[in-house]
Amino acid sequence: MKSLARAHTESCIRRIKGLAAQAESETVRLEANRVLLDRGWGKPASTTEHTGKDGGPITVRVVYGEEDD
Repeated sequence: MKSLARAHTESCIRRIKGLAAQAESETVRLEANRVLLDRGWGKPASTTEHTGKDGGPITVRVVYGEEDD
């Protein structure tokens, strides 16, 4: 199934490119451009901010190998 879908990659990219340039709807043009950028450059990294319990520090513990308790 994956190989059958991939066989259409070139025509799909051409169609998306056409929509990005010529679609009547600005929403469709924006989405097509977003899809092209995501496929070409990857999706933007998402960030998460956390300040710890009650705004206090966050403790991170990295353990290599096995740990003795």
